[in-house]
Amino acid sequence: MDIPMGLNLEQEFNLKVYRDQVKELSPEESQEFLLEVLRQLMVKDNMIKHLLKQA
Repeated sequence: MDIPMGLNLEQEFNLKVYRDQVKELSPEESQEFLLEVLRQLMVKDNMIKHLLKQA
């Protein structure tokens, strides 16, 4: 199975938008943002694992 490891054009654009937004955050806001992103990635990982078990 060929798994793409890069980002598509839309994802690259979204990353730039996030990068610009993060530059405006205070250190405390940046930490909160990072922790929320990590939490969401963990939830996504759990959902994928659950779906794979169902398949």
